[in-house]
Amino acid sequence: MDNEQPHQELVKCVVVGDTAVGKTRLICARACNKHVSLSQLLTTHVPTVWAIDQYRIYKDVLERSWEVVDNVNVSLRLWDTFGDHEKDRRFAYGRSDVVLLCFSITNPVSLRNCKVMWYPEIRRFCPQTPVLLVGCKNDLRYMYRDETYLSYFRDRSPFVRATRKSDLVMPDQARAVARELGVCYYETSVFTYYGVNEVFENSIRAALIARRQQRFWMTNLKRVQRPLLQAPFCPPKPVPPKVCLAASTYEENMKSLWTKPVHTDVTLVTSNCTFLAHRCLLAAASPAFHRLFSMELAQELTPRSSSESSMVYASSIRVWEQLKRRSSFQVLPTMDNQRKSNGATRELNHPAFQNIRICMTENANGVQQPMTVITLSKLITPQAMQQCLQFIYTGSLDKRYHDLQTAPIGLLLEIRQAAEFLELPQLLMVLGSIQTREQFVNSDLNNRYKQVVRQRLEDICLEQGLFADVMFELDDGSVPAHKAILTARCDVMKAMFSGDFRESSAKVIVFPGVREYTFHKLLCYLYTDEVPAISSARCLNLLELANRLCLQRLVNLVESRVIEDLERLSQNEGNDAVENCLRLLEPCKLHNADQLADWCMNHLCVNYNKLCKMSPRSVRLLHPENQEYLNEHRWPPVWYLKDYDYYQKCLAEQARENKPTLKRNRNQSGCLCFSGSNKTRREGNTGNGGGTKSTTSSETPADRPLFDASTESGEQAV
Repeated sequence: MDNEQPHQELVKCVVVGDTAVGKTRLICARACNKHVSLSQLLTTHVPTVWAIDQYRIYKDVLERSWEVVDNVNVSLRLWDTFGDHEKDRRFAYGRSDVVLLCFSITNPVSLRNCKVMWYPEIRRFCPQTPVLLVGCKNDLRYMYRDETYLSYFRDRSPFVRATRKSDLVMPDQARAVARELGVCYYETSVFTYYGVNEVFENSIRAALIARRQQRFWMTNLKRVQRPLLQAPFCPPKPVPPKVCLAASTYEENMKSLWTKPVHTDVTLVTSNCTFLAHRCLLAAASPAFHRLFSMELAQELTPRSSSESSMVYASSIRVWEQLKRRSSFQVLPTMDNQRKSNGATRELNHPAFQNIRICMTENANGVQQPMTVITLSKLITPQAMQQCLQFIYTGSLDKRYHDLQTAPIGLLLEIRQAAEFLELPQLLMVLGSIQTREQFVNSDLNNRYKQVVRQRLEDICLEQGLFADVMFELDDGSVPAHKAILTARCDVMKAMFSGDFRESSAKVIVFPGVREYTFHKLLCYLYTDEVPAISSARCLNLLELANRLCLQRLVNLVESRVIEDLERLSQNEGNDAVENCLRLLEPCKLHNADQLADWCMNHLCVNYNKLCKMSPRSVRLLHPENQEYLNEHRWPPVWYLKDYDYYQKCLAEQARENKPTLKRNRNQSGCLCFSGSNKTRREGNTGNGGGTKSTTSSETPADRPLFDASTESGEQAV
């Protein structure tokens, strides 16, 4: 115990306890200010002892031992010991000022040994030394079910297992042992650093109080307090789970419409080449195509197709007429003998388009359908048109055109000319970036183009309902759609339109159980790969529809939108978020919205007390598994609430003990025989002419002496 300084108290603190309870970690955290990570804490335990000579070898360790506690300069010297029961620790106990009796919160046996083995040993060698009971590894009381903590044990030996709830020692159990031993109880964690400094400060106080009883003449120890109460540790609030979105297949789906075109409604003819395409996509990408397809071509469609005799045609003539109006085109006037042929042709005055006509063709299901045929001018070459169409569908050109060394200059000029005539400004900018070799700008332009096309698809196809080729009859209205996009984006729709189902040839499809609000959100996802803001009160129908159509990404997007709405509601003072979470919890699991269900469960666990006060009956109506989960994972946990109540009770008792005793108000009566009544009578006699001197008006009862020898008990004024 060297390096003792004058006016400085030296405190020897011995740390004892079973092996692997965390004694050495606790000493290193205090003496060396060592912080450890979770992986370091979970390494295989190797019995070690922290050497006492480090105070002599390392200056920083010695300096860190100095501390001021209640205005007393103290140098704390920590003594580590082996946890083996058969070891002789007599030398370590010698001249100790305080002993820390440690146990592990994850090992009830170590707590039992504190009472059975360690405390009797301490009292055998240190009968008068103060003892503090210390629970180590406090963090594992809430981390035992943490996913990061559990992941460390999955790839390790099967003989090493994670901590379970049954292994934990609760605060009331440890406090009962401390009360039985007559010692103070504290908890620590070297991972969160909770209680590390606090337990050593209070151990110093316990040692100084014991020293003050032996050295009562030392004035610097008079202000040392008793060991202070430790505020209970509240586990951190559970972090809400994050929503993981399924990978987007939008670009691949749109590319499939280019590589394997289905449900096409426009044919582009240039030279001897023919390209099949879709009016909705061409109009969304090119204003020139949009104006062309929006021309008014006055004539009824060619004779009825077989789809008119489908399951819904007889009752849906009015809907089909509305669909024709929204399609923004009608055939040219023709003679009756031309209706069965290629239709009339209208010449166009445009540098890219030569003429346009509408004819009837058979689709893959053998159903007659109108086809718009556009003959391009000779200024648009087949190679240039192919690249323009590829850019419209995919947002990119062939790889050979990305490098000037491999791209033919003449063909690039043809593509540029076609892009100018077809009004594709994004393609012109991409060609410009290729010529300047700005690849980063090129990728940025591609992303910008895709966003523009998606926005125009929403405006033209969803809001205006143009170029639709199918109508959905819903519970509260009808909504037009486009078979090509539905087929490319949804496998269920693809099977319905491409198989032997009656819907494959129907112009109007009845969709029972779905409302227009829900179906519009579905179309927004199919056309743009995004979902508008959704209220948590109206999301279940959309989740059910997305799950029915096997659209997992749509389910994830709806989950994300609903969580955003719930987070906004949770910031308000009301209980709307809790009520919505309670309402959504079990239906979400039914519709495979597991991430939203997990978020709702987490929110209910965090607000468990509010939930029970608000709607206890609704909690009892939940599935038993959900009730059990809420009770198990509620925050704050039950053990903390009990510990906090005990802490508040102890504070109240301590406040009553420290409260100064109020002095009784002095009455006018005197002490013993010198009563105030005698003085009153004497003063009265003086007023009647007696010779006794009266008290002046400025004299107060406190100014009068406690004893007055001029009077005696029972004496009357003369």
